[in-house]
Amino acid sequence: MTWKVIFYETEAGDSLVWDFIFSLLAKDQAKVVRALDLLEEFGLELRAPYVRSVTGRRKLWELRVRGAGGAYRILYFAFTGQRMVMLHAFVKKTKKTPRREIAIAEKRMHDFLRRHEP
Repeated sequence: MTWKVIFYETEAGDSLVWDFIFSLLAKDQAKVVRALDLLEEFGLELRAPYVRSVTGRRKLWELRVRGAGGAYRILYFAFTGQRMVMLHAFVKKTKKTPRREIAIAEKRMHDFLRRHEP
């Protein structure tokens, strides 16, 4: 069974990860979409160089894409029903994933869970 990639939306219905992806160059958009397709196909079995574990009480993962505009990262977590929830996207400019970026993803994950768990 394949996984389904879904995107975190604010309560107003905005998808900030989609906004980030659409802001990229067309070639880079295609690379990100390809990485998302691989994530749907392989789910938790997808490994480096495409994904890396980050941190958190609930496991956060980092989808890694190299494009012409830099190293793109999308932070996500696995949710019930074989769904991967894309939480936050950014251009990585440092060797280590900035704590600020992780904090944004964790805040969105808690918001998502608050609105979607029974």
